[in-house]
Amino acid sequence: MPSTPPTLGDFTVLPISIPPLPSFPKPTTHYLYLRRNTPKIPTPTDSRSLFLTNCPVDSTDIHLRSLFASLVGPGRFESATFEDERKDTAHKLSPLDAAVPVNAVHLLRAHGSTKKRKREEEEDAERSKEDEAARLPSTWTRPLRRSGSTAVVLLADEKSVEQVLKACAKASKTKKYPEWGAGVADKVPALGLVWVKQHNRLCYPDPATLQQAVDAFSAVFARREKEAAEISKRLRNEPDEDGFVTVTRGGRNAPASRSEAEEARKKMIERAEKKRQEMEGLYRFQLREKQKEEQEELLMRFEDDRKKLEAMRMKRGKFVPEA
Repeated sequence: MPSTPPTLGDFTVLPISIPPLPSFPKPTTHYLYLRRNTPKIPTPTDSRSLFLTNCPVDSTDIHLRSLFASLVGPGRFESATFEDERKDTAHKLSPLDAAVPVNAVHLLRAHGSTKKRKREEEEDAERSKEDEAARLPSTWTRPLRRSGSTAVVLLADEKSVEQVLKACAKASKTKKYPEWGAGVADKVPALGLVWVKQHNRLCYPDPATLQQAVDAFSAVFARREKEAAEISKRLRNEPDEDGFVTVTRGGRNAPASRSEAEEARKKMIERAEKKRQEMEGLYRFQLREKQKEEQEELLMRFEDDRKKLEAMRMKRGKFVPEA
């Protein structure tokens, strides 16, 4: 069997030994690829971060902590952020924001920066508690990762990054591979049949818990909708970016922007044009009129071409070559 290369491009190859399982009673080797974290948008912690790819599907924060402890000892590992967790954070939308009208969400976010920083922190903490209370209980005891997924591991300092990369190269050279999941069996929920059974049980939560989450959601939704309506009412007397003040009548919940009005007008014109095209050719007399117009247009083009041809022939007949 050919030896595994210690590096692959910018990545350091770390073979890890996966012990046998009841579903697959044979030991196997999995290859993890590591390099220094160099994101497109730099962050203050890049110098002490490692980028991992081809993570095992059962990876957890506890698994990676155990793996790095076996390489460089305990106390070096701080945290791990997986690919799906980063995407959820970037596009995270609380259930309350998903239900509140779009205009209300924009208004609340746009005008939250006018308050004091301390008040903002208090409101953020309160908002997190409200979102947690309004969230339905999870139906899984433990997530699974996509095959070949990535993760970013944050270590204690930049020296720890160097030590981890050296330990990976040494493990690949000596063929003493660290064992995956060593000492974590009692720290993470089990997979397999037990995991599926627990999922089936969690799919039917306590009705009282569900009712409590629904009540919390409804209460916070009503309050935030009222706040958004008050903000939109106050904005009616504030000038926009061009210095204009929107004049409204009636009980509108939010001032419509000119871009929204222009988009609605374009959609109305497109619908009218589509309806007009669908109505064409609906009756026989419309088809006859259309055919008659096409024939007349064809005759006119024929006459124009004939006149041009006659003019060219006359010009050719008058041409006298030089002697």
